[in-house]
Amino acid sequence: MFRLSSQGQTVRDWIDEFRRTVMDATDRLRQIPESQSAQSIDDTWCAKEIIGHLIDSAANNHARFVLAQTKADLIFPGYEQDRWVEIQDYRGASWGQLVDLWRAYNLHLAHVMARASDAQLGQLRPAHALEMIAFKAVDKAEPATLEYLMKDYIDHLKHHLKQIFDQVSPGNDG
Repeated sequence: MFRLSSQGQTVRDWIDEFRRTVMDATDRLRQIPESQSAQSIDDTWCAKEIIGHLIDSAANNHARFVLAQTKADLIFPGYEQDRWVEIQDYRGASWGQLVDLWRAYNLHLAHVMARASDAQLGQLRPAHALEMIAFKAVDKAEPATLEYLMKDYIDHLKHHLKQIFDQVSPGNDG
């Protein structure tokens, strides 16, 4: 369980860090009042919609993480994130329920990540769609790995959490 990842951390280290990120962020998110969670951030999505988007990202990446272990490529469809957020009306959903679902889904993803074998994580995949679906794109001409896709998911999640916490003050119903 102390497999070495491509960046010198063990797989266990970065998965444990991901779990801590989820747990720490959950505590902070729960401090944001319902009314404040529905206020737009920078004339775009509100915190509810960002967490909803992260739930959608979790759902899409859950399928990718599992399917990647059943095939030789990392070719997956994208999704229309704005449309998904609009259709599901995250702004009208319960903040507490969204945070709980986000937390549970991401802890499950940490479980899925931890069960991927070294061979699956490190297998170079020349065929991929990470130039279109990854947060930090990978050139189509470069091979990619499942480990990269998983870590990219975590980077995307952290980016959006920072977006929320930079703009919303937990506990302030301002």
